[in-house]
Amino acid sequence: MPEIKEIIDLMNSPSQRDIKLITKAYDFAHNAHKGHTRNSGDPYFVHLFETAKTLAELGMGPRTISAGFLHDTIEDTSITSEKLKSSFGNKILYLVEGVTKLGSLKYHGTKKHTESLRKLFVATSQDLRVLIIKLADRLHNMKTLEFVPENKQKRIALETLEIYAPIADRLGMGQLKGELEDLAFPFVYPEKYEEVLHLLKMKSKETLKHLEKIYKSLKKSLAKHDITNIRTEYRMKRLYSLYQKLKHKDWDIDKIYDISALRIITSTVSECYQILGIIHNNWRPLPGKIKDYISFEKPNGYQSLHTTVFTGDGGIVEIQIRTEKMNREAQYGVAAHISYKDYFKSKKISPNLLWFKDLLPVMEWGNNSKSAVKKKGPKYTRPTIPQWIQQIAESQKGVSGSEEFLDTLRTDFFSYRVFVFTPRGDVVDLPVDSSPVDFAYAIHSDIGDHISGTKVNGKLVSLETKLRNGDIVEIMTKESSHPTQKWMNFAKTTIARRHIKSTLQKNN
Repeated sequence: MPEIKEIIDLMNSPSQRDIKLITKAYDFAHNAHKGHTRNSGDPYFVHLFETAKTLAELGMGPRTISAGFLHDTIEDTSITSEKLKSSFGNKILYLVEGVTKLGSLKYHGTKKHTESLRKLFVATSQDLRVLIIKLADRLHNMKTLEFVPENKQKRIALETLEIYAPIADRLGMGQLKGELEDLAFPFVYPEKYEEVLHLLKMKSKETLKHLEKIYKSLKKSLAKHDITNIRTEYRMKRLYSLYQKLKHKDWDIDKIYDISALRIITSTVSECYQILGIIHNNWRPLPGKIKDYISFEKPNGYQSLHTTVFTGDGGIVEIQIRTEKMNREAQYGVAAHISYKDYFKSKKISPNLLWFKDLLPVMEWGNNSKSAVKKKGPKYTRPTIPQWIQQIAESQKGVSGSEEFLDTLRTDFFSYRVFVFTPRGDVVDLPVDSSPVDFAYAIHSDIGDHISGTKVNGKLVSLETKLRNGDIVEIMTKESSHPTQKWMNFAKTTIARRHIKSTLQKNN
C-alpha cells in the first residue's frame, strides 16, 4: 500500500494537526474502498492516493488533500454524507460533494454543449478547489486510460481535450494542461500522434546540443554583467501543442521556431529585462517574436519574457525569461496562490512529471546546479492575483491566508448566465433570471408551446420561478396547454418571447 509519508513529505511544513487530518482521511478512504479494484487490477485506493499526491504536489492545503482521498467515497461506497460530515466536518464534505456533482455532468461531444459544459464546471463549483481536485482525479484517470474498455477510451480522451484541458488552461495550470493533452492525444488521434512523435524524436537530439551551446555562450555574457544567480531549464514543445502548430505550418517542422526553448529563471523582474537586453546584444531577434508577458500578462495570469533569436550558425532558438514566482505560477496557475513553496522543495516534483523524461531521458528539464539559486529560495510574498481572478473575486482583495483565499473565492465570473440540466444531464445555457419557460423554449418550441407544469430538482414549481446554476429542470406538457399573456412577464430570452408572442397573435 502506498505510504502516507510520501504525501506528507511533499507538503510545505505541515503542522501535527495537518498530518493527523490527512492520515485520518488516508485510513478512512483505504477502509471504505477495501476490496475495490480498478480496470487495471490495482486496488482502487491507488487512484485516491495518486489524486491526493497530485494535490500535494500542487501545494494544496490539508483539507483539499484530504478531500482528494475521499472524493469517491460518497459515490462509490456505502459511506453517507452524514457519516463523512461527522468524521471530517462541513468543509471537507462540501469539497467531496462538489467533486461528486461535477462527476455527474454528461458529455455528449457536441459543439452545442462543449462550451456550456466548460462554463458550468466553473460556475457550479463555487470553490476553485473543487475544480482542482477534479483535475487531479482526471489526470490519474488519463494515466490509466489504457485499461478502460476500448469503446470508452476515445470518448474520455476527447472529453479531456475539450473540457478538462481548457479548464486547466483557464486556471493558468500550464503543466497540468499539457499533461492532460498529451495523455489524451494518442487515443483521439492515434495516427497523428505517431507522426508527431516521429518528427519530434528526429529533431530533439540535434536541438538539445544546440541549446547547450547557446546556453554556454549566454552564461559567459551574463557573468560579464555580474548576473550569476540564475538557473536554466530546457524544454521541447509538447506533442499535442506541436500537433496544433504543425496543422497550420503544412506539417513542416522546420517552420516552427519554438519547438525548443531555453528558459532562464532569475530573481527579479529588473534582471529579466536586463537579461533580455544582453541576449539581443549577442543575437539578432526575429521581427515580431519578442513578447512581453510581464508588462502585459495573459488573461490566465501567465507572465514571462519571450524572444526568438538567430543564433548565427543557421539556427533559431526561443528563449524565455522569468522569475521563480512567475515560473511556479506558469506551471501551477491558481494553485500557486495557495502555497508558494521554496523552489527546491517543489523541484523534486515538477520535472519528473514531464512525459518527455520517459521518451528521451536526456531531455528532462535541466538544472544547471552551478548557477542555481540559493537553496533558501525566495522569501514568501503573497502572489499577485491574476487579472481574470480579480474579475471574479473583487470582494476578496483584502483576504489574507492561503486557505482562506480559496475558501472564500466564489466563481461568479459567469454571473450573467445560468447553467441548468435536463433530466438526461444535458446542459442548457440561459441568461440570469431565466424561468422554466425560457428553458422549455430552449429545448424545443413545441415543448414551450405546450407547458402544463414544471419540476425543478424534483419539486413542482411555478412557471415564474427563477432558475439557478445546477438546477435540474423537467417540463411537463399537454396538447391542450398554450402560452398566455402572463408568460411574457417572466420570459427572458428572445426566442421564448418571440414564440409566445407569435402564438398569442395566432389565437386572437
